[in-house]
Amino acid sequence: MTTVSWVESSRDGGFGIENLPYGVFSRPGELPRVGVAIGDRVLDLAEMSAAGLVEDRHYFASGSLNAFMVAGRAAWRANRERVTELLTDESYRGRVEPHLIPVANVQVRKPFEVADYADFYSSEHHAANAGRIMRPDAAPLPPNWKHMPVAYHGRAGTVYPSGTPIIRPSGQRRAKGDPEPSFGPSRRLDFEAEVGFVVGVPSPAGRGVPTAAFRDHVFGFVLVNDWSARDLQRWESQPLGPFLGKSFATSVSSWVVPVAALEPARVPPPVQDPAPLPYLRCEEPWGLDLHLEVLINGRVAARPEFASMYWTSPQQLAHATVNGAPLRTGDLFASGTVSGPERGQRGCMLELSWDGQEPLLLDDGTERTYLEDGDTVTLRAQAPGAGGSRIALGEVTGTVHPAPA
Repeated sequence: MTTVSWVESSRDGGFGIENLPYGVFSRPGELPRVGVAIGDRVLDLAEMSAAGLVEDRHYFASGSLNAFMVAGRAAWRANRERVTELLTDESYRGRVEPHLIPVANVQVRKPFEVADYADFYSSEHHAANAGRIMRPDAAPLPPNWKHMPVAYHGRAGTVYPSGTPIIRPSGQRRAKGDPEPSFGPSRRLDFEAEVGFVVGVPSPAGRGVPTAAFRDHVFGFVLVNDWSARDLQRWESQPLGPFLGKSFATSVSSWVVPVAALEPARVPPPVQDPAPLPYLRCEEPWGLDLHLEVLINGRVAARPEFASMYWTSPQQLAHATVNGAPLRTGDLFASGTVSGPERGQRGCMLELSWDGQEPLLLDDGTERTYLEDGDTVTLRAQAPGAGGSRIALGEVTGTVHPAPA
């Protein structure tokens, strides 16, 4: 049975009653607070609490979602059910409608405070393509890749909200044929289309989190653009992992889609061969039927499919904690670049231009090998929702600005 909201704008656009993503917003002269997106409106949960319409233990009159995220699954479920009731029962309309604000009239902010940030490398298509580009004389995948979800640790302090300008990073780079490295702005600035999940409930040190406990700890999903300076990354990643080539900026979308909203989007992931070790096995299918779209200056550059990701989110969480590392509220885990088997499904310029050898032609006639100053990159995604609805993950955008003189 399809649930229908009395908020008329909620019936199209992916922010309907089946979604109800959380975010943080503010109005001029007011402090930030927590809200839920419904159609082209945001429901002010702080005001709803003050009016006695939702339960609030100081969750919502806050500049981040962290206080609500740490409250746990029972609180998340109860609030979701209550907001659904309020937005579908006409008898509440007169009391609720004053607390619905047009999104166009608010500033949407970074939704949560990031505790730690880790980025995985979970698309077989992306990993194999990167291997062919970086190590043409070796096997595309390293020996460990199909045995565990490989990742690197990023910087929580450079995770920025959608819309934040991206300053072209500078660092050491050594082009092919150069006898010595030089210093300067990156010449191979790239985006990476990714999907991330954010932790709400912490875990104790010394105990891993099993795949079956994913819903007990994870609050929801966001879109992630893990900006990359490929020339800096290639020179410094010998033998350790990325550092300056990745740490300058990561962008996240403004709305956190609850895990519950994406339950209808779960699909079987690719067959894993060899079978993963016991701590990585899942009893449920945790592939997600998410359809991503990448735009450069408003022109479609790629349409990656998240369902093809080899390692799933519960497996990533289990691997990240199996050594006893504790989870903290606000931990962000990103999927790694989402790529598919076709050129139009590749989720970064490294693959789309084959490291600059095959320029990407956009439909306005412009070509790109890597990103240029002034380019705006937008990632957006959608998924099937309950009752045949569509779930939007919103979008994450950033415009490249030149390096400081």
